[in-house]
Amino acid sequence: APTVINMTNHSYFNLNGDPTQPVTNHILTLNADEFTPVDSTYMTTGEKTPVEGTPMDFRAGKEIGVDVKNFDFEQIKFGNGFDHNWVLNTQNDITIPAVKVESPKTGIVLEVFTDEPGIQVYSGNFLDGTVTGKKGIVYQQRTGLCLETQKYPDSPNKNWEESNAYVEPGQTYTSYCQYKFSVVAE
Repeated sequence: APTVINMTNHSYFNLNGDPTQPVTNHILTLNADEFTPVDSTYMTTGEKTPVEGTPMDFRAGKEIGVDVKNFDFEQIKFGNGFDHNWVLNTQNDITIPAVKVESPKTGIVLEVFTDEPGIQVYSGNFLDGTVTGKKGIVYQQRTGLCLETQKYPDSPNKNWEESNAYVEPGQTYTSYCQYKFSVVAE
């Protein structure tokens, strides 16, 4: 039978080399002209909204911390920071970087390549010290960044042609995501 599927991952990244330090200094570049806004219940509205002139505009790259607490912007207020899906311009081309993140502290760079139409960027808004990781490190708010390649959230209930989350009988589900790390030489 036709099956709904939208698998992703929820790996946390902190390129500062110290997971006790926030990721707000990371420079985030998103290859996306639009995002999918949410309502106050945190459900996508079914619209795609241009990022231009909003705190959601990371096309030229900027520190995450510049706007992560801009609660005057309703979308950031709803998510307590960034926890949104961006509509990628990459057109499912795995040779074009969808995202670039860089720590100015360490020079570590992360690029993301995907054949998915969207990426959910989560800035660790609800990390609250209740999760203990490796070496007994307690994760505080904004000490991790998630980059989740995916179909747009709630795709089966929205009219997004480029984000079809159905697999038909006989089809094979595939999803490509590559995280490429490098270091900027000083």
